[in-house]
Amino acid sequence: MELKRYDWFPQFRRNDDLTGPLEVFQAANELLCLNSRDQEYQKEQEGYELVFSALQPGLVPTSSELGFYADNSLGMKPANSLLVPGGMVAETISDDSKIVQAIHLAAQKTQRIVSICSGAFLFAAAGLFNGRRVTTHWIVADRLAERYPEVCVEQDAIYIQDGNIFTSAGVTAGIDLALALVEDDHGPALAIEVARILLLYRRRPGNQSQFSTSLAMQTRAGKRFKKLFDWMDTHLDLNLTVERLAEQAHISPRTFARIFPSETGMSPGRFIEQLRIDRARELLESGAQGLEEVACKSGFGREERLRRALGKPGASFLSMIKQFDSAEFEFLHLPVEGGPGNP
Repeated sequence: MELKRYDWFPQFRRNDDLTGPLEVFQAANELLCLNSRDQEYQKEQEGYELVFSALQPGLVPTSSELGFYADNSLGMKPANSLLVPGGMVAETISDDSKIVQAIHLAAQKTQRIVSICSGAFLFAAAGLFNGRRVTTHWIVADRLAERYPEVCVEQDAIYIQDGNIFTSAGVTAGIDLALALVEDDHGPALAIEVARILLLYRRRPGNQSQFSTSLAMQTRAGKRFKKLFDWMDTHLDLNLTVERLAEQAHISPRTFARIFPSETGMSPGRFIEQLRIDRARELLESGAQGLEEVACKSGFGREERLRRALGKPGASFLSMIKQFDSAEFEFLHLPVEGGPGNP
C-alpha cells in the first residue's frame, strides 16, 4: 500500500488534540484496506503512515500523562503533511528559537501544514501564516491575533483551509479537520464512512461556529425549564403549543406564557423555531438525503416551511439548501464482517 506520510510534532502535550485525529486516520486506513480487498477495488489505494517527531527522539508526555514515543527528529524523513497539535505551553514555547526554526525547516519539506488548537502559535512564529486565514481555539484567538497582526485570525470557525494550510480550533475540532483532510485526499464518501465508523453524530463544516447554539439554548432555558428543554429537544416533530408545553412544565398556560419569555428572553414560538432550525442544520450537515426528510425530522413538517425558516435573517443556511438542490451525494458501502480491522 502506498502511503501518505504524516509527520506529527507532539511536543506540546495536549493529548486530545492528538488522539482524535489519529483515530480518524487509522479508521481511514482500515476502510481503505477493506476497499482494496473488495472485488470492485482491484487497485490498492493510498493510506496514511503516521510518524511522530520531536526535537530529540524519545518519550513525549501529554497533559493526561499518556505518552507518545517520537521515533525521529523533526524533519528527518520526508512527509506529505506536517501536523502540530496544541497544548497549554504552546504559546510560551513559540518563543523558543530552536523549536520555531525546526518547524520552519520541516514545513519546507512538506506539501501541507496542519495545526490543531494552539499549535497555530508555532507556525505563526515561524512566519508560515503571514497573510493567511487561520483559526485556533477561541480562548487564545485574541492573543494569536495580537502577537501576529500579519496573520488573519478568524476566531469563530472550527477549521479553515487556506491553500496548503489547514488550521482548527481545539479538541473535537481536530477530528473535524482530520475528516476534512481525509475528504481532501480520498473524497467525501470515505470521510462520511469514517465518521460513521467512529460513531460521530455529524460531520461539521469548517465555517460552523465554535460556540454551540444548542448549549446556548440550554443556558437560556435555565434550571427552571431544563427538563422542558430536554423534552422539547426530543419531541420537535410534535405540535408544540403553549398548552402542551405548559402541561409538561406543570404550570398553567397563562403562567407559562408570562414566565417563559422572562426566563429565556424568547417567546415559546421563537424558542421552538430556533430549536427546529438548529436541528435542520445538524441534519443538513450530517448528510440527510433530502429536504423533505429534514423538514419532517426537524419538526417543520413540509419542505416549504423549512425553506422559509432557513431563509430568515440569522438562519444563513440557504447555501446548504442550494447544495441539496444541485449536488449528487455518493455513499460508500463497505464490507464490515467482523468490524473494521477484523475482516
